[in-house]
Amino acid sequence: MNQIDKTFQQLKRNKKKAFIAFITAGDPNLKMTEELVLSFEQAGVDIIELGVPFSDPLADGPTIQASSARALKKGVNIQKIFDTVRSIRKKSSIPICLMGYYNPIFHYGEKQFCKDAAASGVDGLIIPDLPPEEARDLIKLSKDNDLSQVFFLAPTTTPKRVKKIVQHSTGFIYFVSLTGVTGARQDIPPSVVKQMQLAKKQTAKPICVGFGISNAQQVQSMAKVADGVIVGSAIVNEIYKNRSSKKLVSEVSQFVKKLSKPLK
Repeated sequence: MNQIDKTFQQLKRNKKKAFIAFITAGDPNLKMTEELVLSFEQAGVDIIELGVPFSDPLADGPTIQASSARALKKGVNIQKIFDTVRSIRKKSSIPICLMGYYNPIFHYGEKQFCKDAAASGVDGLIIPDLPPEEARDLIKLSKDNDLSQVFFLAPTTTPKRVKKIVQHSTGFIYFVSLTGVTGARQDIPPSVVKQMQLAKKQTAKPICVGFGISNAQQVQSMAKVADGVIVGSAIVNEIYKNRSSKKLVSEVSQFVKKLSKPLK
């Protein structure tokens, strides 16, 4: 059984919700990425989203765009990310999803990418610009390699399309809390709660909400209706703020611990 499925089953047995943390691989460097992942596990993170840097991250706002650009300047690529995951796996079994765009995967080759991802210890894939209609081959390859394939629901998703997305998603379903790109917000639209409830009537699969969640109060609020809460830009911001500090890992981990606390 996939490690992501095991995690959600265990959380459900314990009547808890998942805290999912996003960081960009290689920002500020890959060694620090590994240290952050290992530290986050102790800080209450249940699943890691490891961003694959790309030159045109169209679903991401300025914060993650900038982190992606910084990582690319340092020569971070898919193979180096696989090596980092492989190194993490020597010390931790925390579920890791690669979140990235389709262009680098296409260039790498879908079949080889899925094979190498699984061999390195990756548990799932999240590809914002690849809808289920265009992902038939990748869905099969992911299944063959025991990789979860996570698809997105948005506030604009029609009821008919919800059925298709929940049918093809494995591991969990990513519910985008707002229209637009990633980035910390002060307020989450109240309509999200209603939309989440409607989506949950369509499936028993875990639904996790992300985009715009930036503080512990929002985490607690979203966890009332979601099976998990995803925080990205706020954490990436914190990494950048501490980029010159020798205590970067501990400072960012303390920040993450505060965010995850409502779910523990």
